[in-house]
Amino acid sequence: MAKSMIMRALLLMVLSAAQVVSCSTQESPQRLKLVWAEEFSASGLPDPGLWSYEVGFIRNQEAQYYTAGRPENARVEGGCLVIESRKEDYAGAKYTSASVNTLGKRDFLYGRIEVRAKIPTGVGSWPAIWMMGTDIPRVYWPECGEIDIMEYVGYEPGRIYATVHTPGSVNHPGLVVRGGHIDIPDPFADFHVYAVEWHSDRLDFFVDDQKYFSYKKDARYPDYWRFDKSFYLLLNTAIGGNWGGQMGIDDSIFPLKYTIDYVRYYQWE
Repeated sequence: MAKSMIMRALLLMVLSAAQVVSCSTQESPQRLKLVWAEEFSASGLPDPGLWSYEVGFIRNQEAQYYTAGRPENARVEGGCLVIESRKEDYAGAKYTSASVNTLGKRDFLYGRIEVRAKIPTGVGSWPAIWMMGTDIPRVYWPECGEIDIMEYVGYEPGRIYATVHTPGSVNHPGLVVRGGHIDIPDPFADFHVYAVEWHSDRLDFFVDDQKYFSYKKDARYPDYWRFDKSFYLLLNTAIGGNWGGQMGIDDSIFPLKYTIDYVRYYQWE
């Protein structure tokens, strides 16, 4: 009987240890649930129930004129959104392009925002996936905050950037690290998934599920955090400008196509 009791005690110990290991392996930091997706399944113009346009000369001394409702610059075909930049005389500009956004139509707060896209390349191109606070009409930039999920400038053909902008980053640049990059051979040659995972205390940036930059909230620097409120999404290709145009514009690259397969939004469970 003593041997039987010892064996039983050993068995209970093994089972208990196995249960602890099982529980620990089942724990995950946070789980995500898909709550919204734009798969671009209907051909034609982008769905007006989901997408609006920026129009005109907007920012950064860029050379393009952003058009609205013009299929030459923004259309859905083959299950993708195509943003096409063209060399043409239009409204006083030598180039046209499109910048679509979800302001007033779809907001985001925490979770994972991911976009599968094939970016254009060439000197002078500047495609982006980014977000700004929905309070921008009231407080303006940079108070609204900005999350650059993906930026690419064609004169650096193998590098993807992620950056955040806040009043602190504008008024006191360099006080904190607010951007990072990842080097990818020929990122324009195929589709990649660009994403941000947005927590209450940090922003984690990914390409194809490889995290390459994390921006963390720091109580010492409140002006560097504006990410506890709703944001909206923008997809655009700029031409030239104070960053994309630093090496000029190569006119031989046009027409230039930026192809977006889908946009998906996951919330934390």
